[in-house]
Amino acid sequence: MSFFENTRKPIGLGGKIMVAMMNLGHSPVARWGLYFLELAPDAKVLDCGCGGGANIKRLLKKCPEGIVKGIDYSPVSVEKSKKVNETAIVEGRCAVLQGSVADMMFVDNWFDAVTAFETVYFWPDLPQCFREVYRVLKPGGTLLICNESNGDTDKDEKWTEIIGGMTIYKDAELKTYLEQAGFHDVQIHKKKSWLCITAWK
Repeated sequence: MSFFENTRKPIGLGGKIMVAMMNLGHSPVARWGLYFLELAPDAKVLDCGCGGGANIKRLLKKCPEGIVKGIDYSPVSVEKSKKVNETAIVEGRCAVLQGSVADMMFVDNWFDAVTAFETVYFWPDLPQCFREVYRVLKPGGTLLICNESNGDTDKDEKWTEIIGGMTIYKDAELKTYLEQAGFHDVQIHKKKSWLCITAWK
């Protein structure tokens, strides 16, 4: 397995290095994406594919009286996310769970917002995953997708060749899948090669 395979599912020492790198490397695109997400101070938020936990920390800051949960199928990512957000976990404002976005253990209509930073590339059954996200969102809730690659440049192919199981979607494809899952008012934002999409339940 190449080192870059750790972007999909971090394992072992290489995975630990990768999640630390992701926390730093994905900061600019994540901060830009969060600009499009409005949250009440007491919002309940789920970060899908939470990686190294840096975005959970940002979300906790954005809703100081709220609850932020994270889910990731990599034990290495879960461990790192827990470490990064240790204080909030002790305070009962945060929980990080291992699992798949395609079949989540959360109850229906619970979250005000769901975020997905740099992760939908790796979701194995995107329509099913979007249906699951729709299920756990409250009516009126928001999904925020934030990707560093928008599928519009030749460079994107390089990454899909290096990383097995990675698909870089164009905005129109994501919009179609989201609307098929029931989302409406899908809004697309672009900056450089970055893509941010907001959609409502």
